[in-house]
Amino acid sequence: MSGRARLALCAAAATLAASCALLPLVSPMTWLFEAAFLVAVQTGVGALARRVPLARPLTIACQAVVGLLLLTLIFAHGQAIAGFLPGPDAFRRFGELLRSGTQDVGQYATPAPLTPGIRLMVVGGVLLIGLLVDALAVTFRAAAPAGLPLLALYSVAAGLSDGAADWLWFLIAASGYLTLLLAEGRDRLSQWGRVFAGAARGRDRDSGGTVAPVRTGRRIGAVALGVALVVPLALPSLRNGLLDGTGTGVGAGFGNGNTISAVNPLVSLRDSLNVDQDRQVMAYRTNTDDTQDMYLRIVALDDFDGTTWRPAQRHITAVPDALPTPAGLAGGVRRTEIETRISAADWYAQDWLPMPYPATSVKIKGSWRFEPVGRTLVGDHGQSTRGLQYDVKSLIVQPTAEQLATAPEPSDALKREFTRVPASLPAVVGQTARKVTAGSTNHYEQAVRLQDYFSVDGGFSYNTDVQVGTGPGAIARFLKSKQGFCVHFSFAMAAMARTLGIPARVAVGFTPGSPQADGSMSVGLRDAHAWPELYFEGVGWTRFEPTPNRGTTPSYTQADTPSGENPLPPRPSLSSTTAPSTGPSASESCSAAMHKLEACPNQSSGAVAVAGDSGPPWYQVAGWTLLGLALIAVPLTPMLWRLRSRSVRLASARHASSGLLPVGAGRTPGAGEQYAGDVEVALLPGEGPPGRAAEVAVGHTLAVWRELTDTAWDYGIVPDDALTPRGAAERIVRLGRLDGPAAAAVHRVAGAVEQVLFAPQPRSEAGLVDDVRGVRAALRSRISLRSRVRAVVAPRSALRVVWAVGDRWADLKTRWTTRLSALLRRPSGQESG
Repeated sequence: MSGRARLALCAAAATLAASCALLPLVSPMTWLFEAAFLVAVQTGVGALARRVPLARPLTIACQAVVGLLLLTLIFAHGQAIAGFLPGPDAFRRFGELLRSGTQDVGQYATPAPLTPGIRLMVVGGVLLIGLLVDALAVTFRAAAPAGLPLLALYSVAAGLSDGAADWLWFLIAASGYLTLLLAEGRDRLSQWGRVFAGAARGRDRDSGGTVAPVRTGRRIGAVALGVALVVPLALPSLRNGLLDGTGTGVGAGFGNGNTISAVNPLVSLRDSLNVDQDRQVMAYRTNTDDTQDMYLRIVALDDFDGTTWRPAQRHITAVPDALPTPAGLAGGVRRTEIETRISAADWYAQDWLPMPYPATSVKIKGSWRFEPVGRTLVGDHGQSTRGLQYDVKSLIVQPTAEQLATAPEPSDALKREFTRVPASLPAVVGQTARKVTAGSTNHYEQAVRLQDYFSVDGGFSYNTDVQVGTGPGAIARFLKSKQGFCVHFSFAMAAMARTLGIPARVAVGFTPGSPQADGSMSVGLRDAHAWPELYFEGVGWTRFEPTPNRGTTPSYTQADTPSGENPLPPRPSLSSTTAPSTGPSASESCSAAMHKLEACPNQSSGAVAVAGDSGPPWYQVAGWTLLGLALIAVPLTPMLWRLRSRSVRLASARHASSGLLPVGAGRTPGAGEQYAGDVEVALLPGEGPPGRAAEVAVGHTLAVWRELTDTAWDYGIVPDDALTPRGAAERIVRLGRLDGPAAAAVHRVAGAVEQVLFAPQPRSEAGLVDDVRGVRAALRSRISLRSRVRAVVAPRSALRVVWAVGDRWADLKTRWTTRLSALLRRPSGQESG
């Protein structure tokens, strides 16, 4: 197999290795075999085109055409001409599949089912990446830039993965890329012939000339992979974020019978409501006979940016045995504690725990965290509700209309956070809110009028076929069209309430469900719901129901409820405490700041300490400090190394008379060879090593030559080690557009190199350091400012550090192998009995 054919095979293997990172995202994995076949055919076409040979653009064009024909044959066979030639109908089919695939990606959780749209996106994407990698690495013979499309493929997969096995996919992808680099290096070395490096060492004595460099490359690659996998484990990580260790699922999205979780609650809610066949999400039993207010709340959306509502990123803590008293709930408000046992379906995998609001305690197995402000439980490190059974104690709060109407103003901090609206919100939203609530004397009356405007007398209709809508004008369009589903109604009422100065947020979850013959309640996909929660001091966050024909209207918002009487609370079948607390309420004994932090003591269990935040531990601070210093130092490392190497080389030349050899020798010279600078020099058989003065002359001259070639490399002239010093000098002069003194200086240094390498008596030439500096100034003056900055900050010649590491590692291994062999070798005069 030729070197280029081997390189093409490695490019295809690297593409498929990187595509393995997509395996956790899509199930089943049959798409990988399709992608492997298509990439193999595309690679074969490229190999044939290069063998003809065709021009590089034509080679890539042939591969692209064949790839398109294959995709047409597989995905648009019925719409194609003769079954494989793409026409207008075939391209329309591709567009339909890509649109459906995009929708499927937003709907399904991972692993997503292999729908036709997702299948085209995955297989077509891998085929495109394979074409780019083959073009860069094989057609244009630049394997290093081929890592960019591979990185893009891996990054997309890693960004959507849950992180459980990211290290494995990184290892596979990185191994494929390193194999590609080594194949290119071996191919380049094989074109030079055997490398003459003096006396061969050890096992490399009779091997091919390319074995030792390739073996060194493999060692460097293995070390780099090990460092990349091990070092992140020692670095500190940010934890305790709201989404730490969890997905971003909010709401309910249909997951093809496997999982149910969605990033966007708007899309998932609509899809759940529009399923052809309802499906049970969970079942529950409770000890109250009245379940009309048993909304199962998943998450509170309290961050409004004018376009959508989402959960604010907040601090989370361990789940306490007894949850804190709900914010703002006073002792004079009637409440009933009930108990509920909830069983989630084994296919329902939600990151947030559905439970009645407000919960006072939760007994659940697994890894869960508590978010105090929203009073929600979120799964940690991939924890979900799949198949779980858990017990929840919660309160049914029964405020009166009078208590809501006479509620005092909330704290400034709470009001500032939960009445914030962005400047991009259309003015019609606030204008409509003020028009609807004109004549109201308090926030409670305003809230009831808003609810009635949407659900009763505003002319709105419930329609789940309406698109969710995007952009700042979505709410304004809904107010004009007056058609939508729960997302539209809850989002609009919450936004309008905020414009009136009423703290508001949106809750996502499920309505109470349907009673079953065995006394349990069944909650299905079509029970998915969203509703607004408005805050009233003394009562806390209070549910409203603006969506017509959905859920139940709260009794405290109905006109026939006596203003001065408490509505009859539901009668629990088990004992529960309904009497108001005689002690001071949370709102009476806690400051507004403590209310916002949900840090008030629990009345039922005494003071419960919420995990505080006394600052990160010292080792985390130290770790992040070191990481910050490393992030600053690492980008500057090439520049620092280059300044150091230039200083050492030129200093060695200036002090050549002192007899010091230049720095850079990879090992101690062996018999028949010597090191000078970074160049290995072979002596002819029968010649002894030169004298000390000759060694110094060779060392400092080759150090100056290396500095000259590295300087040219930094300014864009890549060294060609196959040329003689004279040929290399002519190339530098030609590509660097040098003339006059600068060109003469280059040739003068090259002549000095030839003199010390081939003359019987090597001698030093004076003025070489000044020649190098003159050449550097000439090269610098002929390039742009951007190129000059790059030559200083990111010098290309810093790549020699990697080569030096490989040489040191090989030298160290050789020394230890030699010493170990000497210790284990039996003396020649010792005979066994």
